Amino acid sequence: MKKISIILVMIGGLFFSSCSESFLELYPETSVTSGSFYKTADQFEQAVNAAYTGLRSIVNDGMFMDEQRSDNAFYTIYYGDRGPYSAYEKPALFIDDEVSANAGCIRDRWTVDYSNIAKLNTILDRAEASKMSDADKSSYKAEALFLRAFYYFDLVKCFGGVPLTLHEVTSAEGVFLERSSLEQCYTQILDDVNNAISLGLPIPAKFPDDNGGHATMGAAKMLRAYVNMTKPTPDYSAAEADLKAITQMNYGLLSDYAECFDPKNKNTKETIFEVQYTEDGSSDQYSTFAWRFAPKCSNLVDMMGISGSNYAGTSGGWVVPTKRMVDSYEKGDLRLPASIVVVEGHSEGDNFYYEKIADAKNYTCPTGKDYRYMVKKYYHPPYTYSLRANENFPIYRYAGTLLLLSECLVQEGKASEALPYINQVRVRAGLQPLNSCDLIAVANEMKHELAFENQRWSDLKRTGLVKSVMTEYGKYIKEQYPWVKSTNNDGCFKIDDFRMIYAIPTRELEINNKLTQNPGY
Repeated sequence: MKKISIILVMIGGLFFSSCSESFLELYPETSVTSGSFYKTADQFEQAVNAAYTGLRSIVNDGMFMDEQRSDNAFYTIYYGDRGPYSAYEKPALFIDDEVSANAGCIRDRWTVDYSNIAKLNTILDRAEASKMSDADKSSYKAEALFLRAFYYFDLVKCFGGVPLTLHEVTSAEGVFLERSSLEQCYTQILDDVNNAISLGLPIPAKFPDDNGGHATMGAAKMLRAYVNMTKPTPDYSAAEADLKAITQMNYGLLSDYAECFDPKNKNTKETIFEVQYTEDGSSDQYSTFAWRFAPKCSNLVDMMGISGSNYAGTSGGWVVPTKRMVDSYEKGDLRLPASIVVVEGHSEGDNFYYEKIADAKNYTCPTGKDYRYMVKKYYHPPYTYSLRANENFPIYRYAGTLLLLSECLVQEGKASEALPYINQVRVRAGLQPLNSCDLIAVANEMKHELAFENQRWSDLKRTGLVKSVMTEYGKYIKEQYPWVKSTNNDGCFKIDDFRMIYAIPTRELEINNKLTQNPGY
């Protein structure tokens, strides 16, 4: 069976690459060329596996663009890195612009999406002329179409209408394209995912899933449901059919919420699609979430079980839950201790020293101590290798399917039909079932069930709650962190319509004079 986490063989000179994607570095060097490659099923498997690697960068960028920009989390200001990390902080303050978009996460997201689309275009253009069997052609084309739809959907959510590159680039004319409209982009995304589903994708029959992170029918239908519920004219009926189809597959909720994120339980029955990571001390296939979410700490070895600094490089103190987030959990919600903990210690100037982990609920900091809230989901010490972890990152979980279906039914005016689905999630969390359901109730459930999984910003936009939620949240942040007021009091948390998407990096505008900047930037 195909294993993404094991087989990531890259062929030198074939693919576009991003300097931010260290796991895309090509080794060992070979004399293989594009003319002699793309012939056999084994070669297409290598090429398709390579196209999954962009997911790792997307979830890294999503920490800042999808999660930290929402009302779930903020960041710990560290005055030693005001310069290097300015581009990562500005999205959280809603003061990002075309200059900050030309560095850091916003620039990387654009580049990574397009570099992986380029790989997929080559696969799709060359599959028919290969020596593969018809069954293998259909299999690899289905995966490639799913991934291309996924990457374009990611671009559209971040930047609006974008240039649609649908074939292998063989000349300069194929590179420099005008932006397609938002409607054209959504039409193409749906065409791709529809064709992927028609060609056939596997439905896992047992778990752990032997597909090892590859696209499945469940993942494709989840993607199509999200697209149909997000596009300018939503199609809730189509989304409902896809989401109900997933409930008839072999997925289910784990009994313990915390088990969904334990690296010992990868690709379980609750996993529909997750980004695969492994770490053996030598490859570049490891995750860094535990180190980035941990507070910048001068004795990090005591937290992680191995030495390593997260003051720079793999910088810590990001996606920090707020007290407001902690207090928003209902009494008895089992997801809180699995999602958020307190790191208690003491500070000496700008340096923080870890002493112990404490429960977040009703925490009171002792006199003379200091503390930081921290995301718990991806923290499973002791670690074996410095600044390297083994946790996967969820993109689609079955719990998310149940909640998205609940939202879909509410939007269709069938709120009573949503109750069985949302209540499955609540009961697993140790909460009482709801007797009635509306959009706010579903959004609140998503906020806590999918916290720190890079979903909240998109959820707020899709449900039309961004302005009300984030304006109120901005007031809280300004009161909680006085330094925010001095940063840019007039601009911080001014939730203008144009900020529903990001600025296109100026580098791309300079390279391609057919591109135009998003209004407002």
